[in-house]
Amino acid sequence: MACLRTPIFPTIITVMFVIALVALQGAVLHAGAADTFSADQPLSGSQKPLVSKRGKFALGFFQPDNSRRWYIGIWYNKIPEQVLVWVANRDFPLSSPELSSLTISTDGNMVLLNGSRSAVWSTNMTAIASSTVGVILDTGNLVLADASNTSIILWQSYNHFGNTWLPGGKLGRGNLIGGSTRLVAWKTFSDPNPGLFSLVLDPNGTSQFFLMWNNTQQYVTSGNWTGQTFSNTPDMAPTNGYPNSMYIFDYVDGAHGSYCVYADKGDEQITRLILDATGRINIFTWTESTQKWILYWSAPKAQCDVYSLCGSFSVCTQGTQSCSCLRGFSEEYQGQWSQGDHTQGCRRNVALQASTNGSRSDKFYPMVGVKLPSNARMIVAAGSTQSCELACLSSHDCTAYSFNGSCSHWFGGIINLVQDLSSVNVGTNSGSIQIRLAASEFSGWKNIKRLAIIITISTISVALIIIASVFLMRKWFKKVAPVEGSLMAFGYRDVQTLTKNFSSKLGGGSFGSVFKGSPEEGTLVAVKKLEGFHQGEKQFRAEVSTLGTVRHVNLIRLLGFCSERTHMLLVYEYMPNASLDRYLFGSSHEPVLSWSTRYQIALGVARGLHYLHERCRDCIIHCDIKPENILLNETFMPKVADFGLAKLMGHDFSRVLTTVRGTVGYLAPEWIAGTAITTKADVYSYGMMLFEIMSGRRNVRHRQDSTVDFFPLLAAMKLTEGELEGLVDTRLGCDVDSAEVERAFRVACWCIQDQEGARPAMATIVQVLEGLVEVNVPPVPRSLKLLGDQSNFVEFSSE
Repeated sequence: MACLRTPIFPTIITVMFVIALVALQGAVLHAGAADTFSADQPLSGSQKPLVSKRGKFALGFFQPDNSRRWYIGIWYNKIPEQVLVWVANRDFPLSSPELSSLTISTDGNMVLLNGSRSAVWSTNMTAIASSTVGVILDTGNLVLADASNTSIILWQSYNHFGNTWLPGGKLGRGNLIGGSTRLVAWKTFSDPNPGLFSLVLDPNGTSQFFLMWNNTQQYVTSGNWTGQTFSNTPDMAPTNGYPNSMYIFDYVDGAHGSYCVYADKGDEQITRLILDATGRINIFTWTESTQKWILYWSAPKAQCDVYSLCGSFSVCTQGTQSCSCLRGFSEEYQGQWSQGDHTQGCRRNVALQASTNGSRSDKFYPMVGVKLPSNARMIVAAGSTQSCELACLSSHDCTAYSFNGSCSHWFGGIINLVQDLSSVNVGTNSGSIQIRLAASEFSGWKNIKRLAIIITISTISVALIIIASVFLMRKWFKKVAPVEGSLMAFGYRDVQTLTKNFSSKLGGGSFGSVFKGSPEEGTLVAVKKLEGFHQGEKQFRAEVSTLGTVRHVNLIRLLGFCSERTHMLLVYEYMPNASLDRYLFGSSHEPVLSWSTRYQIALGVARGLHYLHERCRDCIIHCDIKPENILLNETFMPKVADFGLAKLMGHDFSRVLTTVRGTVGYLAPEWIAGTAITTKADVYSYGMMLFEIMSGRRNVRHRQDSTVDFFPLLAAMKLTEGELEGLVDTRLGCDVDSAEVERAFRVACWCIQDQEGARPAMATIVQVLEGLVEVNVPPVPRSLKLLGDQSNFVEFSSE
């Protein structure tokens, strides 16, 4: 059979033509793609930034505030403020962007060229066989990809973190991620240069992450992965146990690598984890309604726990979380301090004088109520305060001493000195320290003190005027701000349908009645009818919008609202296990809460209040903490309810409170005295509630003989005697943790101290309950003894 022969030459030409056409189309595609750059189409400083396909992220040149330095970086494209998530040339800034460009070099690497065409940064890959392009993805990941198939990734910024960890990025170690990855903080808030703080997975093989200072000193550990969270930071990585969290963490431990990864819940959710210039991890989420980043979680809980945060010869003040130089010292680099970088510390104003024959040419300035630095050297020979001081004076390098039964000396720079403004003793490593200064520093000290007082009063006055002005402006803006974002606005008829005309009442409280809502589709909700409400609609919608941005696993979630004529209603997530009082004081048919469950409830409530007091955009004082306002989900995880309603209710709120419980309920003495209400009022109420959680009974119990038992007084007195037997709920038997019991009773007694300053902040309470901080036995508050008098047990009238 004859073969059909086709001329081969035209066929070759046709094939080559098709290949050339495809290549040309590919070149045109890359040239026109807004998310891609190549050797032929570099990204120069004179061009607009590249934008990912769905417009989420931008890649381009940027300049930090008050800086002449230029960098190539990635930021959110749809958010008004420029928030950087990755920077290429952190160590080698550019002086001018005009002649600089980000391009592909002849060896296929991504490279940043300066004005003289020298490479200042490169992906530095070897053995790249194909032509490549750079692409910015909608995940915020910059990739070096095969030009013919961009799904083949040769290098990615996700394996080279800066100070930000985005969802999808793998933080860990092993070949799977190209070696070890770590977060490295910026030097200052406006300087991308690598700082001293880093977050790294334990190089020794465990599943815990370390916060490190200078790659040498570990100051916070996450604890090992438990399968759902990290043992020391359970609220950082909520998973199945926290269904209302805004992200999900997971830890992978395989033969080719171990790493942690997290994901947002929902495509529209925007979350970022950042290690900031002060050595603190912060998780932020973006809220469209306020056009602001909301802090969701942070660690360490106390800023002063960051190692060497304030540098040498400086003190970190607990509560204000601020750095300041010790007396006799000034900022080493004032410009860095003004930018929030205190790591270089302070320097002496007057050099120490050489001592001869033990003469007292130098003197000591005492600081009390401080957490002592950890690098002390014990001086065994010094057995008294005088001999300890003389021993320090005899050494020119000795900069401070402390005597508390034993003598401790510090040499060189003093770091990690913490001043605690509360009267709670923050552990055994607390006390007083004597700072060595030149004798001339003490002359004219009275005049200096007088001048300092005048300056302080003037500064406070100016600050109060500024605060008042800002408050009035914010109040005006809130009045006209619409409610947006995830909150749903309901009509009154819709709520009637939802609640079947308010037929299923769940309960009532200080602010109104609560009804069960059953949507035709979706999960159950709880609807609160606000009673005695007199605010205008615009103000109500503005305040509700603020409450809608509050997100924490231990705070009830506000889903929507109704503001129609005189009807003001709030729609919350539904809690199947109702409120805490049901299990503490309810009928015998209710299950008895175990000690472990009670302790976790106490800890969860403390975390929620800490978030309200210190982590919200605006400080929120609850004002009505009691078991009835602590709701429990299906796993008995606590959620604080009714927060923020005190502000909504306005002036009527104080009347509402006093008609409910009376003087011996949960109200702090400030309410009775009529003085200003602060977050410490919540602390007092929390302490009173903590007694009830542990005892399983009301604090005030009326006997048949008309006498009254006041449990807090009994507990405080037994605590001072070291005898806690019989105080814990008898239904628990011996199934309790004695260490946790004593810790909880100490916390409760500190919380109900008469003076606000003596009560710990909620941040300290969380640390104590977590076992991170020890507290001493507190004194019995004088008010408890007065309340123990039967004649003082009076109730307010409901008039």
